[in-house]
Amino acid sequence: MTRTALAAAILVAASASTPAAAALPDPVRAMIEAAIASDDKQDVAAIVKIAKATNPDDHAEIDALMADFNARQVKAAAEALREKQQAGFFENWKGQGEIGGFRSTGNTRNLGLSGGLKLVKDAVKWRLNIKARADYERNAGSTTRDQLSATIEPNYKFDESFYAYGLAQFERDRFQGFSARYTLSGGLGYELVKTKDIRLAIKAGPAFRTTNFTGGGSKSSLAALAGLDFDWKISDHLKFSQDAGGTYASDAQGFSSAVVVVDSDNTSLTATSALEAKLLGALSARLSYTIEHETNPPTGRIKTDTLSRATLVYDF
Repeated sequence: MTRTALAAAILVAASASTPAAAALPDPVRAMIEAAIASDDKQDVAAIVKIAKATNPDDHAEIDALMADFNARQVKAAAEALREKQQAGFFENWKGQGEIGGFRSTGNTRNLGLSGGLKLVKDAVKWRLNIKARADYERNAGSTTRDQLSATIEPNYKFDESFYAYGLAQFERDRFQGFSARYTLSGGLGYELVKTKDIRLAIKAGPAFRTTNFTGGGSKSSLAALAGLDFDWKISDHLKFSQDAGGTYASDAQGFSSAVVVVDSDNTSLTATSALEAKLLGALSARLSYTIEHETNPPTGRIKTDTLSRATLVYDF
């Protein structure tokens, strides 16, 4: 029996055993107060609806409880807003640290170490995202993967859904053929869906990219960047995420995490899906799967690589 169904049964029983003219029965009041204590608006609304239906003469008392709940919600929102407005740069940061291992298939079939860091500061009018990831792998005494990426992305919020973004990214992947790649971009983003459990956001804008190749030489190009960010909180203990995006340039080469790169000779795709499960407190386990595909890879390389990660994540 669900919590709402159980509440309905208790409320009906309590109302049936109490005269209509009496005060709100104690079991009914206790059920409403328990829902209010949970701070879940949907539960509160469901319990109050049932309470009013089973106790028609006690609407005024129920409305008073609901009014007190609404007032506390408004006060809490105002306090949270004031804290955001007054917080200094080094305050109100949230983040995740990640460490574990991965298994690669494709051009290499080995096991390796993986680590990542994510920091987010969400203020009233702006948001700052910082991400870094490293994958390292050795086979038969030789390094077969040494991949590093770091991204800084500030956002300016026009309203609750519409924002402008800036992006600066550094990447290194010698086994993809570049010792350093720098990407700068700026544009607009929009949160198509933003609820308690689901967030879906898109962004797009022009970009500039410079690549230093391992064999020598470098190349710079103008590009257009597009991105998608999807997060789904399946339950209190399970979360799914999918990041995707694209950088389209006339002469760009290679690819970075969750990015599609298209040029006249080659199209590169990378996409990562992740499932995260709560273990204990701030500690979670994450399984992720990455596909990397190139339509026209360098000589001696196959087109598709995959990377399966199993990591522990700590929220702070």
